Amino acid sequence: MIIFLRHGQAENNVKRILAGRTDGIPLTKTGIKQAERIAEYLKPLDISAIYSSPIERASHTAKIVAENNSMDCELDDRITEIDMGRFTLMNYDDMFARYGNVFLKFYENNPIIAEHKVETFSHVRKRILDIVDYVIKKHGNQNVVLVTHMDPIKSILSVVMDLNPKTLFELVIANASLTIIKEQDRKLSLSAINAMDIDRYYQTW
Repeated sequence: MIIFLRHGQAENNVKRILAGRTDGIPLTKTGIKQAERIAEYLKPLDISAIYSSPIERASHTAKIVAENNSMDCELDDRITEIDMGRFTLMNYDDMFARYGNVFLKFYENNPIIAEHKVETFSHVRKRILDIVDYVIKKHGNQNVVLVTHMDPIKSILSVVMDLNPKTLFELVIANASLTIIKEQDRKLSLSAINAMDIDRYYQTW
């Protein structure tokens, strides 16, 4: 199985800021606890490898998971956060007020995305499919964790489930939740989305 894990809650999530690839934005105390809990959740799955986005909020999550499972983790740029270009470090509400629904435009591959130097959704999908192919070839049927961000996870879901832009926009991937993909005969299928401890479903994501 290929197990996509979104990083735990980070300060930019609380402040509603588009961090993009800005480093140095740490997990909150809640995010650290989320990572510790999902690390325990993963223990029965017999993980063979952990790959992580190099961005701090993801790599810290991966480190917690790796240490709790007595493993190392490897950083890989293919699962990094999207480059938000000129929108980097903007407040969500300010961005929506000035430019409209940028997230929906991102999933639609609207020209405004490239104009503002934002990585396109099609490019995100390409690099995620590249690492999925790499993992399948290198690890076969073993269970591998990819610690990443919301939109890289949405990109693989857009392929597996053929999701349209509006559905992608409305879909929320919770912090420190699992999205599990299976591969058989070169075909990908979805096994789980937003998998986490049951009590977290009653909390604000």
